[in-house]
Amino acid sequence: MTSYLHLLQQRNRVVTFFLFFFFSLVVATHLQAQQVEEAAPAKSCLWVVETESTRVFLLGSLHVLKSSAYPLAAEIDRAYASSQRLVFETNLGAMMEPDIQAKMMESGVYPEGQDLFQNISGATRKNLEKKLQDLGLPPAYFSRFKPWFLAVTLTTLELQRLGFNPLYGIDLHFYTKAQNDEKELGYLETVEYQLNLLGKMDAQDQNSFLTQTLKDLVISAQLADDMMTAWQNGDADGLYALLFKSFEDHPGIEDRLLTRRNKDWIQQIEKMLQAPKTTMVIVGAGHLIGPAGLVELLKQKGYQVKQK
Repeated sequence: MTSYLHLLQQRNRVVTFFLFFFFSLVVATHLQAQQVEEAAPAKSCLWVVETESTRVFLLGSLHVLKSSAYPLAAEIDRAYASSQRLVFETNLGAMMEPDIQAKMMESGVYPEGQDLFQNISGATRKNLEKKLQDLGLPPAYFSRFKPWFLAVTLTTLELQRLGFNPLYGIDLHFYTKAQNDEKELGYLETVEYQLNLLGKMDAQDQNSFLTQTLKDLVISAQLADDMMTAWQNGDADGLYALLFKSFEDHPGIEDRLLTRRNKDWIQQIEKMLQAPKTTMVIVGAGHLIGPAGLVELLKQKGYQVKQK
C-alpha cells in the first residue's frame, strides 16, 4: 500500500486534474494525430454572449489531450487574445499545493478497519479485479481506497497508458498562458468545494461511480475518435450523445456533478455580463451542452448565444 501511495504522489498533478472535470472520467479520449495542414473546422467548442457593454466567451474544455491537438482553432486563440479576464472552474495552482493534495488523499482512503472490498458488490469486484489484472496492478494495493478515489485513479492510469497528458489540456494551457500574459484570473468554485464533490459522495453514489467507470473504461477506445472529432468540429449534439451516455442510469450523479453546478454558475456568468470587461470562461465541455447546459440556460434567460 505504501509503495503505491508513493507512486500516486509522484503523479498527483495528473490525479488532481480529474477532480474538477467529470467528463474525462466518463469517456477517456484516445486522440488521433492531427495534421497541421488540415483545414480549420467551420465551428469550434466556443460560444459568445454579447451585451451592449461586454462579451463573455464560453470555451468547452477537454482536460487531457496530446500535443498533436495544437494549434487550436483560430477563433479560440482570438477569443483569448481579446479577453481581459479568464475564469476557470477552480484555482488550478491551488490544486497542486501540498495541503490540498493531503486532503485529497485523506478523503479518498478508508480508515483503519474498513476496506474497499467490503463496500462494493461482487460483480463490481470481479470487473475491478480484471481491470487491475490488465494494468498489472495487485488488488491489495487498492484495498483502502474509496470507490470514488479508485475510479479517479483507474481513469488516470488508463489515460496515461494511452499517452494522454493533462499538461496539454485546454484548462492548463490557458491557465499557464494567462499567468504569463498577466491576465486577470477568476474561479467559479473553491478548491474545497471541488474536493467535496467526489469526496463527500454517499456510499451508493460512490459505488455507482466506480461501477460505471469500469464499464466506460472497457469501451473508451471505441468512442475516442468520435469524441475528439466532435470537439474539434464544435459538434454539440455529437458531444452530448457521447458524454452523457454514462449518466443514463445515474441521474443522481448527473445532478450532483453537473446540473446543480450549472445553475450556480449561471448567476456568476450573469454578473460577468454586467461588467465592462471581456471575459473567457473555460469549463468542461459537458457543462456547456445539452438541455441543462450553460448555453441553453443562458438562452432561456433571453441572452443571444452564438457558437463561433
